[in-house]
This record gives sequence, C-alpha cells and structure tokens, in this order.
Amino acid sequence: MKEITSYTSNFEDIIKGNYLYVDKTEYIWNLVKSYKGVYFMARPRRFGKSLTVSTLEAVFQGRRDLFKGLAIDAKSYTWDKHPVIHLDMGNFEANTADELDKYIFDKLSMIASKFGLELQGASNATRFEKLVSDLYKVNSVVILLDEYDKPLLNNAKNPHISDILTVLKSFYSTIKTCDEMERFVFITGVSKFSHVSLFSGLNNPTDISMRPEYATMLGYTQNELETNFAEYIEIAAQKLNTPRDEFLTELKEWYDGFCFEADSETVYNPFSIAKFFESATPVFDNYWFDTATPSFLIDYCKSNQLDIENALTNPVFKAEFSAYDIDNISPLALMFQTGYLTIKDSFTRNRRIYYHMRFPNEEVTWAFEVNLLNAYTGLHTSVISSLASSLVDSIATGNADEVMALIKSFFAKIPYPIQIEDEKYYQSLFYAIFILLNVDIEAEACTNDGRIDATSATGDWRFIFEFKLNKTAEIALDQIEKKEYFQKYRDSGKRIMLVGANFSFEKRQITDWIAKEYIP
Repeated sequence: MKEITSYTSNFEDIIKGNYLYVDKTEYIWNLVKSYKGVYFMARPRRFGKSLTVSTLEAVFQGRRDLFKGLAIDAKSYTWDKHPVIHLDMGNFEANTADELDKYIFDKLSMIASKFGLELQGASNATRFEKLVSDLYKVNSVVILLDEYDKPLLNNAKNPHISDILTVLKSFYSTIKTCDEMERFVFITGVSKFSHVSLFSGLNNPTDISMRPEYATMLGYTQNELETNFAEYIEIAAQKLNTPRDEFLTELKEWYDGFCFEADSETVYNPFSIAKFFESATPVFDNYWFDTATPSFLIDYCKSNQLDIENALTNPVFKAEFSAYDIDNISPLALMFQTGYLTIKDSFTRNRRIYYHMRFPNEEVTWAFEVNLLNAYTGLHTSVISSLASSLVDSIATGNADEVMALIKSFFAKIPYPIQIEDEKYYQSLFYAIFILLNVDIEAEACTNDGRIDATSATGDWRFIFEFKLNKTAEIALDQIEKKEYFQKYRDSGKRIMLVGANFSFEKRQITDWIAKEYIP
C-alpha cells in the first residue's frame, strides 16, 4: 500500500518517494501533444494546480523515466527537452509595488542561475524577455506560471492595489511579447482578472477552467477515489466500525461535490482526501478551509453584503464567472472561484446560460457558515458551534420554546457595534444559522418581504419555521397554515411543529413567536 502525502506537490518527489499518485497524465498529454499551446486554468487553492504545473515541468524536461506506467508513457509523444521557466507566485507576501518588483527580481534571478545565466535589463519585464530570448537559443521555451493572481488576492483591500496591478501588467505582458519563442504556456490561478495583460488582445490563453473535457482534471472522481484509495477505504471503514457503503456515502457528503462544468461529474477535494487518509485514526473534519481561504474572503462577503439566500436560490448568469476587475469583484463570483460555491445545475433562457449554485459538501458548508457567522457577529467559533449543537438537540425533542430561546440568546450575544442597520444583514444571519444546522431551506416559498423560511428534521420531529421582519408571530404562523407548507411532510413519519416568529429590526431581536404542532 503506497504512502499518502499532502506535504509535497512536487511530481518528482511523489514518484521517487513512491507516494500514491492518481494518474492525471491523460489530461496532460491532451494539453502538450499539439505543436504549440497557451492555456489558463482557474481552480481553488490546494486543489492540485501546483502538482499539475510540476508534472508539466517534468514532461518538458524530457523526464520520461518518471512517467513509467502512467497514461502518457503509452502515448505518441516526442519527449523533447525544452528550457522551462517555472514562476511560482504562491509564496508572495509583499504589500507594495516595490516589494513585488523585488520579489519578481529574486524569482527571475533564481531561474536564470539554474541555466547559468545572468539577468540583463533595466526592468523585470525586459529581464524576463532577455531570459526567454537567451533560452530560446537552446530550444523553444516553456513558461509555467503558477498562482499568477496571488499578489492581487493578497492585496485586494490594499489602497495601493493599482500600483501592484501596474507592476504585474508590465511583467506578464512579456509572455505575449515572446510568443514566437514559446513552445507552451500554462497559467494557473484562483480568479481570472481582466486587466493583467494576460487575458486581452492577441495570444489570449485558451481558458480551460470550465471546459467539459478538463472538468475532472483536478480533484478525484468517484471511480478514481475507489480505485486508488481502495485499501485505505477498507481500513478506515473498519476503524470507524462502519459498513463500506455507508462510509463511502459519508466520505462523499464531506469531501465530494465540486463541479466545474454543469454537465460534468463532481470531484473530491484532493487535499482533504489526503489529510483524511493520512491520519492513523481517520476523522471527518474540516481540513481544506483553514489552508485554502483567502484571508479577505469572509470580510469581503460581509462588507459587500453578500446575500447568501439569493446566492443559493436564484439563478446566476454564466457571464458573471468570466473575468473580473480586482476593484469590482462580485462576492458571488469570488465564492465560486475560491471553491465555496459550486454549480448545482444549469439551464438556458433566451440563449443565455444560467447556473443554480450550492455549497459543494459538508466540509465547505460548515466551515464557511461558521466563519461567516463569526465575521457577522464577532462571536467565537466555539459559541456558534455550541448554538448549532444545542439547536439540533432541541429540535430532535420537539422543544420549540427552547429552540427560539436559543436563537434569541444568540442575537443577544452579538455586540451592539457589530450589528448593522440593514435588513439583509439579519436575513443573512438567519439563513446562515439554518444552513449551519444542515436544514432544508424553502427556496420556492421565498419572497422579498424580509423573511426566511426553513424546515429542519431530526429525531422524531420536523420543524417548519416562518420568520417575519417587523410584523407579528401570528402573521408568520398564519402564512404557514394558509400556504400549507406542511403538506409534503405529512407522510414523513415525523411529528410536525409549526413555528411563526417575528424579528424586530428596531430592537434587533426576536420579539415573539408561536409554536403549534400540526395534527392532520
């Protein structure tokens, strides 16, 4: 049984270390088999981009020995050696244009030294061009640019972001300038920003981010998981004392669900799978969120008043996910690009493609909602987790008064200065609380009258909630009964509790509620 590692994303180390490697070289071959290629792929962090870049580097270095037994080894390919410029921007930590210039200079210097060359030129753009020109004397050049947008994402809230963007535009423009000397270019990032000189004009990279033929290139399909991790699956199921099929179902609910093209198969998060199976005692936990979240994401969603309910219920125009300006990123688009929302399904209306979005899996749902609630409320994660646990227990026993008292105590804990005088703020809080409980949200019943409808089923009970803003609990309960929200749950085998509640915007608190068991 091969050892699993989440530590390295270096292809050579994985192969020489005899670590488990899920063979993705069929995709690599499809990229490199043509005479020339310039590609861009966006994927969330810790999703295999750097390993893909490292694999491409080994291919263009002619390291066929590393690919013995893999799919590409059986393909028709020349294995010619090319000079490879591998620029990894993933470790970027600078906060000014000058610091970025120095960072790039150091990167170019290290690359040049590997080829026994010295940098020449008055700017990084001219040095980059001269480096490509010198290497072209050996053979056409391969450029692999990993995490190209890290300097932008790290400084999204930096008042000097325009200066940093100017530096990147000048530097990245060299890739287009040197087109005739390039054999292959592959660029990765989280988001596609429209004004960085990579995605405009001639030689625009082919964007394969949402191409169906590359939708499962990164991450693991169900078959890849069960085939490559078969022994680990058996061992983990035994340790957890869970039948194999039940274990696989839970593993899927926790770590699968990422969809990068509407009609394509979903994939598992490779980092989370590695961390899960690495442990001597496997635990279903949040592995990816803490290592893959851009530091500004949650605050950005809060400051831009991300409407969680709208994001998960209303369709989104596909064009919203194309390319963005760094100073005008849609929070919804950012959540998709960073992996916190994914495609549920799609439909066409008036020749336009629309998506319905969802959270990919349990890991992302729980982690994002806890951290979003933390940002919205200032409450510690332990307080939020405790609330969720207590609410589930109260719902399971049918204790409606305790459920509402818990929600009321939650709002009472939010420091007054943090609270925002905006209806969307409170609607988002309610929605986040119920998503956190893993409940059903009645999206088809939602309107714009300032309320949130939800149902939660656990234990012997199903609760049906109707929240009103600045009205009365009677009106809320009356709506449940008049619209008969309970009808589809009559034969569920659970007792049904109807809860109507009112939230006062002025008092910033639930003022009253009425609970009533539905008796057919």
